[in-house]
Amino acid sequence: MSIYQNLLVAIDPSQDEQPALRRAVYLIRKNGGKIKAFLPIYDFSYEMTTLLSPTDRASMRQSVIDERVEWIKYQARYYLEAGVPIDIKVIWHNRPFEAIIQEVMEYNHDLVLKMAKQHDKLESLIFTPTDWHVLRKCPCPVWMVKDKPWPEGGTALVAVNLSSEESYHASLNEKLISESIELASHVDKTEVHLVTAYPETPINIAIEIPDFDPSAYNDAIRGQHLLAMKSLRQKFEIDEDKTHVLSGSAEQIIPQKSNELQAGIVVIGTMGRTGLSAAFIGNTAEEVINHITCDLLVIKPNGFSSPVSPRKSE
Repeated sequence: MSIYQNLLVAIDPSQDEQPALRRAVYLIRKNGGKIKAFLPIYDFSYEMTTLLSPTDRASMRQSVIDERVEWIKYQARYYLEAGVPIDIKVIWHNRPFEAIIQEVMEYNHDLVLKMAKQHDKLESLIFTPTDWHVLRKCPCPVWMVKDKPWPEGGTALVAVNLSSEESYHASLNEKLISESIELASHVDKTEVHLVTAYPETPINIAIEIPDFDPSAYNDAIRGQHLLAMKSLRQKFEIDEDKTHVLSGSAEQIIPQKSNELQAGIVVIGTMGRTGLSAAFIGNTAEEVINHITCDLLVIKPNGFSSPVSPRKSE
């Protein structure tokens, strides 16, 4: 049985095709579990109808919700007829990302699946503001789905950070690998590969320090990363040919390697930075995400606390 058993699928109200729901059905057929098809909706015009009483407005909102429930049932009809356990829930909420995260908190969902738009020319994924909020703030893993079938015998490429000495990066690396191995063991013999990037020799140091040896520096940095990668692969019994230590920026190396391996999914960890730290320091995970052309699984470290407040009981 997979670690992901209580799936929440964020339904896209703008189209009939629901790749995230299709991927969720695929996963539970392989792993077991249950699905909630979830849709937050809001129409400001219903709130502005001052001529109606609060009861009438509530009735109008409920009619819209009921209509959307029936629409989702129709989209999921083949799965429902086949006995796939899908719970359908539509709520009235003006902040979709907040509604999704509060639903995760209240019902202990362990995986959110959401469709990502695809750029037709570049094949990269396009993320909406709602997507970014969910990726940064959702306490459980978030799977962004591209509209294509899961590849038979595909690859899960896990991006690990071996450049930082911070203890939370080491524990996050191990969490990424263990969850990816657990997931892959249930999904069509998916292979797990590890990738890390190490920085190239700084040009300014080579210029400013006459005795600086760029080649020796590069060899030392590579050696450190190879040793760290060896320790990880041995701990999780991953073959050496499935680990990749490459020179360059993570923003370039990870998308390139995922394309080379024709990966079905890239697994990456993020601290979920928000606010000024994200704006000025930047977030490597988000830079990588901008260039991914396959499915993406984003996992937070243990102890992550979402900035979104739980739903207030009515």
